[in-house]
Amino acid sequence: MKTKHTKYRKAIVTSAIAFIALSSTAQINNTAQAVIGNTFADSKEYWAARPKAPQGASNIIWILLDDVGFGASDGFGGLIPTPNFGSLANNGLRYTNFHTTGICAPSRAALLTGRNSSRVHEAGFSHVWGAFGFPGWDGRIPSTAGTIAEILKANGYNTFGTGKWGLTPDQDTSDAGPFDYWPNSKGFEHYFGFLYSQDDQYKTHLFEDNANIKPDGRHFSEQITDKAISYIDKQQNANSGKPFFLYYAPGATHAPHQVPDEWRDIYKGKFDKGWDWYREEAFKRQKQLGIIPKDAVLPARNPNIKAWDSLSVDEKRLYARFFEVYAAYLSYTDHEIGRLIQHLKDKNVLDNTLVVVMIGDNGASKEGNDNGIVDQNIIGGNTKGPQSLAYNLAHINDIGKPEGTQVNYPLGWAQAANAPFRFWKSDANAEGGTRNPLIIYFPQRIKSTGIRNQYAHIIDILPTTLEIAGIHAPEKIGGIAQDTIQGTSLVYSFENPGAPSRHTVQYYYIYGSRAIYKDGWKASFAFETKSPFLINNYSVESPGHNDWQLYNVDKDYTERIDLAKKYPEKLTELKALFDEEAKRNNLYPLITWDDVIQQGIKVMKSQNKK
Repeated sequence: MKTKHTKYRKAIVTSAIAFIALSSTAQINNTAQAVIGNTFADSKEYWAARPKAPQGASNIIWILLDDVGFGASDGFGGLIPTPNFGSLANNGLRYTNFHTTGICAPSRAALLTGRNSSRVHEAGFSHVWGAFGFPGWDGRIPSTAGTIAEILKANGYNTFGTGKWGLTPDQDTSDAGPFDYWPNSKGFEHYFGFLYSQDDQYKTHLFEDNANIKPDGRHFSEQITDKAISYIDKQQNANSGKPFFLYYAPGATHAPHQVPDEWRDIYKGKFDKGWDWYREEAFKRQKQLGIIPKDAVLPARNPNIKAWDSLSVDEKRLYARFFEVYAAYLSYTDHEIGRLIQHLKDKNVLDNTLVVVMIGDNGASKEGNDNGIVDQNIIGGNTKGPQSLAYNLAHINDIGKPEGTQVNYPLGWAQAANAPFRFWKSDANAEGGTRNPLIIYFPQRIKSTGIRNQYAHIIDILPTTLEIAGIHAPEKIGGIAQDTIQGTSLVYSFENPGAPSRHTVQYYYIYGSRAIYKDGWKASFAFETKSPFLINNYSVESPGHNDWQLYNVDKDYTERIDLAKKYPEKLTELKALFDEEAKRNNLYPLITWDDVIQQGIKVMKSQNKK
């Protein structure tokens, strides 16, 4: 009798466990096809199949850095050591003609959705001062533009993210909700990071899933690496057979430039030769590595940047210190990413993992002004101190420390870090604002390693990933019809270095600056602000004589020779194409930095009244 009851109890427990396991997953709780009778005997159960990834599907990691120029990391000719990026690149592919939008939020929205930023309502920012009540500008990614996390989750992946998000409207950043534009509502099963465009690396405004939490005092990059490792370990220990997707987006190397004590002085004295030397040395290395063409010409120093040799002893000492800390910041970021990659190796997970590394969501930042910034407000760009040479010299020993500093380097170093290109972050008209290094590592699929020069854009990463995973872009997500994916998969270039570019047309626009690319030609326009609060005129070499420019970037790699007067018909053609692309992608009205400043003033007045 006891044996019979024991077997009976075991059967009940087994059935209960099975039922709980089935009902705990939303996808299997669909019983619409069940046959309903009056009793269990004349009824028929139905459980929808659990979403399953394609046979042999690989794990996927996207790594996106912030505010890193094309010429910063040594794997692309820069002078800042990044050995872990170099290892991935040496065993994978380096893409030298990869582009971002020119600034962070639009790049992230474009990356996560595979669609142009204004098409998904993120032509600018989600901040109250940078969002406007128009379809391309409200800063709210619509449900018709499902993210990579939503797509992969629906196809049997676990989905995790750590780091900067930057796509939540300011008024929704409280953990009281609503959470419609938080990562968990955009397909991520777990997410740990911060919601804003930038944040302190030690006193970070952290959240995990849908709750705000207190930072633990460690550097943000260390925390997100630990959290990424813990998510992956839990997923692997569950032994579900499911692959995982990880989106790893450190705050680095966006301001504030802060690094742990043991890293801060590792490059002391290395950059004393200055930014002119750096540009020239990086340019030489880029040619030696085959990153840029042998016939490329380094553009002249921007006329707004002083020659290094003309600086005073104090200026040189201060400015070099800024870049020593920045270089340590980038190397430290590489170290933390290396820690993640090594963990995957130790767990025998890396061999079946696609790793995509985007070294920057735009070019190096021009937000540090002439003298650099020691005390910069986290949001808004205003400064606490006068930021004069004397002020910064008095605080030179504080640069990079966790307490009381919000650091960004002087503008001359931004130009150096963008070598060999002209201009900076937020300049959608120039390669210095929009070109970043791309690494794709996946030995299972990539047998012919090396350099790829095909034209590519950040919207291409999603379709590339889906093709590798064997997943088709869905027509619907959660019953909502999806907009078309606009990016072009890069898989065609994996085994064919000489394959013609398939991404042939791309527009760019950031608050006034703009460009249109087609088949090796590029028309661009540099925005000249009227606002005294911005340094955007540093991106206009001839104020008062600013007009559309035309470049043949296939032959003129660094955009030195304006052909607008020589080929007016080509310029007219490209300007018309820009208008077509702008209309097709909800870019109009064309909002500028001057509009942003006015909106910011209104917001401040409104807040002051409250």
